Order: sequence, then C-alpha cells, then structure tokens
Amino acid sequence: MRAILDVILIALQLYVWIVIVSAIFSWLIAFNVVNTRNQFVSMVGEALWRMTEPALRPIRRLMPNLGGIDISPVILLLLIFLIQRVIILYIYPAVF
Repeated sequence: MRAILDVILIALQLYVWIVIVSAIFSWLIAFNVVNTRNQFVSMVGEALWRMTEPALRPIRRLMPNLGGIDISPVILLLLIFLIQRVIILYIYPAVF
C-alpha cells in the first residue's frame, strides 16, 4: 500500500512541475518571448495546455473575474500541496 502512496506522491509532484512550466510558458507567450508559429513551440504549448486545462477549467469557472490576472494555477498548486500533506501526515502513517 505504501508503494501505491509513493507513486501517487510522485505523480502529484510531477504534476506540480507541469503546472509551473505551463504557467511560465503562458507568460512567455503573453510577453511575445517565444514564437507560437514555430511548430515545436506550438506542440509544447498544446501538450501543456492539454495536460493542465482539465484541472484548471473547474477552478476558473468558480473564480470571479479578476481582469487579466489568472490565479487558477496558484489555487491548483495549493490544492495539490494540501493533498500531499494529507497523504504524508494522515494516510501514510496509518498504513502498515
């Protein structure tokens, strides 16, 4: 059972990095640092969008409009950190 919890924790940590990379990539696109007409950049952006959008869409639906500021990745990261802490502090010690 601990092996399954370890795999879940690793997957959550990997998803944290994907969300961070996606946020940085969106900033690079917004500030015109990367060229989205480049096929590689377009493929990376599409892959990151497909990996993060299913988790970010419900958060964006619940959030009020804050203008041009999107804090949904921050909220998603806080939720992931909460899930990790619950697993580490409460579930992991209870598993023998």
